[in-house]
Amino acid sequence: QQGYRSVITAALHRADRRPFSEAGFAETERLHLLRHDLDTVVPTPPLAGIELRRGRRREQEAALDVDRAAFTSFWRLDRAGLTEALTATTMVHFQVARDERGVVGYSVCGRAGHRGYVQRLAVTPRCQGRGVGAALLGDGLRWLRRWGARDALVNTQEGNDRSLRLYQRAGFVLQPHGLAVMEIAL
Repeated sequence: QQGYRSVITAALHRADRRPFSEAGFAETERLHLLRHDLDTVVPTPPLAGIELRRGRRREQEAALDVDRAAFTSFWRLDRAGLTEALTATTMVHFQVARDERGVVGYSVCGRAGHRGYVQRLAVTPRCQGRGVGAALLGDGLRWLRRWGARDALVNTQEGNDRSLRLYQRAGFVLQPHGLAVMEIAL
């Protein structure tokens, strides 16, 4: 009645999908799930011309611009999505990467209890492949470790081989069962 054409779930573990399947939902996206034990965080070299620092509230819109450039429409965050990522855990680490033109990447890492999460990592296309994502990721993992996380989780779309390689180079290990996003047409 409110004009919605479909309903989409969050990313679900295999055990959580059954009730949705029984209600008529179907898988629309599959995600790799990766885990890092945080025992060893791979060092990342400094980047020429790129500064990493804590993101400021006024840089959130610039981070969303990076997000729009880095992701397809299905995966892009809007203001509400970024706010959810920034408030989903008890502790959060919002970092930006900047060059002379402004924000070129950002990450959101969070910690709840002893578990850490890489909730978002995005780099503008013109700076991809230059180590910006690795630097943001390494910074976030060091932050998680410093604040008591014992491990960290991240997910990435199946087919996003570039991100998968980035996470694996950083020490993440692919978990045997991934995640799925499910959808039902109304």
